[in-house]
Amino acid sequence: MDAAFAIGSHRVYRLEEWQGGFSPPAALFAEFEAAAFEREAAGFEPAFFRDGLIYGYLQSWLIDTATERIIVDTGAGNDKDRPGIPIFGQLNTPFLEGLKAAGFEPGDIDKIFCTHLHIDHVGWNTEWREGAWQPTFPNARYYFPRADEEAWNPAKTRYATLAGAGVNANVFEDSVQPVLDAGLAELIDDGATIAPGMRAWTFPGHTPGHMVLEVESEGDVALFTGDILHHPMQVIRPDWNSVYCEDREAAAATRRRILERAAAKGARIVPAHFGAPHSVFVERGDDGAFVPRFS
Repeated sequence: MDAAFAIGSHRVYRLEEWQGGFSPPAALFAEFEAAAFEREAAGFEPAFFRDGLIYGYLQSWLIDTATERIIVDTGAGNDKDRPGIPIFGQLNTPFLEGLKAAGFEPGDIDKIFCTHLHIDHVGWNTEWREGAWQPTFPNARYYFPRADEEAWNPAKTRYATLAGAGVNANVFEDSVQPVLDAGLAELIDDGATIAPGMRAWTFPGHTPGHMVLEVESEGDVALFTGDILHHPMQVIRPDWNSVYCEDREAAAATRRRILERAAAKGARIVPAHFGAPHSVFVERGDDGAFVPRFS
């Protein structure tokens, strides 16, 4: 498997877990306006919109710096009970085969960075072995946003206040807690250094502790943005949130901040769920609005 793109001297591989029609746009975007979406819809087909459904991917990103191998987000995982989003439950995907096709084994991975602790970003943190959920990447250090651990841990009081608690049922127990129990996790705060040239910044709203990994090498910059953007319509309309955003006002403010940062730096934005080509650059139009560029 060839690298999807480079960030300076770093090679970045896309590890696909799943793709398909996920949701009608009216059911995904909390601020959906039919006329606004229809004006753009033809430009989204087929990579981002097919047969009336938002088309998306579960995908992870492997950054190979030549000295370290770092995976950003780990999808939904196999064999997991997901009553909150059944489409992601009891999956049986060749995710690890994709990792091997890129030239890596689970034991080769040095670090795992989870942008947030939602159902489809932590699943391959663990796999079922010998009658228990165990870390998939035994030699890796896992980095979790501290604020998200405090929010999504069912043993802590904040969990019951979250709108997405039902959607995220079982996730902490089978995909986060086993890593904590194994002593492989580090809870991190705003500005944490993950590796040379890689820092994690807190951009809350989608979840309380959602983070972005900013990677810089030889003057190139990429922003691994998790779920700040689910779809390029949110570049055009950054005020549109997904229905899964916990704090919609904060999520919209975060989205504008990340788009402004990307435009100012000329940075590649690498979301978790974008269709081909799976990442995007943004520019300012003559009217000041953000414009997605896929070249």
